[in-house]
Amino acid sequence: MDGAARREGILVLMRHGQSEDNARDLFSGLRDPTLTPRGIEEARAAGRALRERGLHFDRAFTSRLRRAQDTLALLLGELGQPTLTVETDAALNERDYGALAGLNKTEARNRFGVEQVRSWRKSYEAVPPGGESLAMAAARVWPFFEGRIVPRLTEGGSVLVVAHGNSLRSLLVHLDRIAPEAIEEVNIGTAEFLLYGRAPDGRWVRNAERPGPA
Repeated sequence: MDGAARREGILVLMRHGQSEDNARDLFSGLRDPTLTPRGIEEARAAGRALRERGLHFDRAFTSRLRRAQDTLALLLGELGQPTLTVETDAALNERDYGALAGLNKTEARNRFGVEQVRSWRKSYEAVPPGGESLAMAAARVWPFFEGRIVPRLTEGGSVLVVAHGNSLRSLLVHLDRIAPEAIEEVNIGTAEFLLYGRAPDGRWVRNAERPGPA
């Protein structure tokens, strides 16, 4: 860059807005529910909040599930970037909840026990019947992030990623250097977004404001 300091890009990670499964307190996993009216407004509010911060994106990434894709489309409309190039990939899908998918969480606790369900939901290593652990989700999310997203950021691009609670939690284990046992305490709300920049030592650093929808 002609001797100039290399500019690193801005990274925004965001969970989709409230889905029909969220509203009914169901395990979603790879199910494909639509957004609720509240989820639609959450997505639009997030777009307005990003616009108010003066953010403009060069590329967006999302999963193959429509609750994430619809959230992204609504957000980009509010940002005034409806034609932004978007890459979709199954690597960003929600974790597979296996036999839990479609079950109400209270029903699941009654059937399997409170502690067992908590472990399946929150721990790093526990695998729900027929599904994925958070560690297994990280094994697909992190290589995708390093291979497809980091190069865009290194070139100085601003990147928006709209995905799912657990695919993002699995990413935060690496980005925030969270110990696997501590990830149980990390939650990302619907349409909550997290803003990152890169420190001189190469670490990704979350914006201290912990921005979220207005």
